[in-house]
Amino acid sequence: MDNNFNLAKIIKPIEKILLGVIAVLTVIAVLQEIYSIYINGKVQLADLLLLFIYTEVLGMIGIFYVSNKIPITLPLFIAMTAIARLIILQGKGMDPIILIYEAGAILIIAVACLVIRYKPKNSYVYQSEDENTSATLVHNKINKK
Repeated sequence: MDNNFNLAKIIKPIEKILLGVIAVLTVIAVLQEIYSIYINGKVQLADLLLLFIYTEVLGMIGIFYVSNKIPITLPLFIAMTAIARLIILQGKGMDPIILIYEAGAILIIAVACLVIRYKPKNSYVYQSEDENTSATLVHNKINKK
């Protein structure tokens, strides 16, 4: 393989295109949900949580476009919201042990967010602009062969 072939120049635009597709599809899903709420004539908590999940996904995409980084806590917040929505959708007839497991999952994710929030600032560097973007890591790995 030619050493001048820069895989990073291919991967970065593909990342941006895929994130653009995800953003467009998320906006479509938001519009569908709003239409569904309009047709049903009422807003339920599960609907609001789903819209909140869509908002978090769009926020995560926006942050990635600006900084080329995704803070690890954002997907964790999305996961907590999704589990809370699942609990609400299951209703009162669900098995109590399942509720405990799901609530425990939210607690574990919340503790993980807390640990990440209060970790020492310089203990771990993730996706620095220069060296650790996914495209650069792939490029460096290929060129070492």
